[in-house]
Amino acid sequence: MIIDLQKFITEERPFWSELEGVLDKLERRPELKLTLAQLERFHYLYQRASADLAKIKTFSAEPNTRTYLESMVARAFGEIHESREKPHRLAPLHWFFTTFPQTFRRHIKAFWICLAAMLVGSLFGGFVLVTDPDSKQVLLPFSHLHGDPSDRVAKEESAQNDRLKGAKSSFSSYLMTHNTKVSIFTLALGMTWGIGTLIMLFYNGVILGAVALDYVLAGETTFLMGWLLPHGAIEIPAIILAGQAGLVLAGALIGWSKPISLKMRLRKISGDLVTLIFGIAIMLTWAGIIEAFFSQYHEPVIPYAVKIGFGMLELMLLVLFLARSGRGAGSSKAQGSRLKAHG
Repeated sequence: MIIDLQKFITEERPFWSELEGVLDKLERRPELKLTLAQLERFHYLYQRASADLAKIKTFSAEPNTRTYLESMVARAFGEIHESREKPHRLAPLHWFFTTFPQTFRRHIKAFWICLAAMLVGSLFGGFVLVTDPDSKQVLLPFSHLHGDPSDRVAKEESAQNDRLKGAKSSFSSYLMTHNTKVSIFTLALGMTWGIGTLIMLFYNGVILGAVALDYVLAGETTFLMGWLLPHGAIEIPAIILAGQAGLVLAGALIGWSKPISLKMRLRKISGDLVTLIFGIAIMLTWAGIIEAFFSQYHEPVIPYAVKIGFGMLELMLLVLFLARSGRGAGSSKAQGSRLKAHG
């Protein structure tokens, strides 16, 4: 094919400039959606630039123009076949209600392993307490749990003053900070190929099982449920999710015969780890507020039936949220397309 190269470039450059302008706009505003007419025009400009590139490749006298067209065609191709997840218009809400539960379900096997580790620890803690009641001093790290549960219940229910008066906010902040640190540490123990993470979950299970059985054997089951359920329905699953994140990290370190480098395996799961730990932090923030402002108040101030009902409702909503939320959303590739038409 014989063409006048300079005339060809002069005639086609306005179309190239138009395509470049659209690409610049899409890259500056990733959330931008094009109308159907704009999509059709964009596709036409892309096809025209591709055809022009094919023509100009036969000339060796215009290497700069060829390089420019190659770059622009590659950019346009990337926009049309975009697979990265684009920023959502309501990004925080979309992340919490879609990305977080989807990430949890993607690593559900790790969650079940962590739940099993905590349950085994709980059974062990209860068994040790039954076989050796004096071991309470060793098993339970908090001094207010070392005494007779019935004495504590009587003291709590007869309290005339608000013992957290003026200190609820600071106590709540302490709980949030402490529990978040424990969660991050549990995740970080995934660096021990998951062994440290499972030990941490087992240890927390031991404490939980020993405390629960101690109060049940003392006939204070109602108090126990009213005290633990309101905040524990969120706090305990959050700790298990931290273990889940730790096992995800451990899986990336071990590799399980995956034919990719360690660097690539860590890069692949980094986004999931960030999503899980931020979701856990939100859960623990809520749990800290509930524990300071609600869980610490017992009958006659707040009936146990109300507290237990509230905790059960929290647990059911959490299960539904993690199991169902975000299921209707499209795949990451579908969500990430920048070139969807309105409507």
